[in-house]
Amino acid sequence: MEVTVDASVVLAVILNEPSKAQLLEVTGDVDLVAAPTLPWEVGNALSALFKRARLSLLQAKSAVDSFERIALRLADVDLLAAVELAEKHRIYAYDAYVLECARRYRTPLLSLDGPQREVGRRMGLEIVQLET
Repeated sequence: MEVTVDASVVLAVILNEPSKAQLLEVTGDVDLVAAPTLPWEVGNALSALFKRARLSLLQAKSAVDSFERIALRLADVDLLAAVELAEKHRIYAYDAYVLECARRYRTPLLSLDGPQREVGRRMGLEIVQLET
């Protein structure tokens, strides 16, 4: 079984956030798929943490190393379909890429982003629920 993940999930794992253990448990026996923009989103998030002085270069290098060890498939998405989703739901393109990935490959969506999960629900996507 495949599950589409977004940057929020990957960042929580590579930055050792409190949800890491639960995310690893939920994804332990599934194949992960992501929009092809995921590496750039991870890099952008790390650079944002630099700007806020919340991450050192050494920590970022460790996070990138952890990211590169995650077994996941970067899947193609239909750009036009993603742009249409962005317009319809008034969301950023990066969120639309993830949603289009889950829609296109008929995979459940795993995200820590509440608004993204809500749009996914409205689209009829299966949403992986985490314990709160």
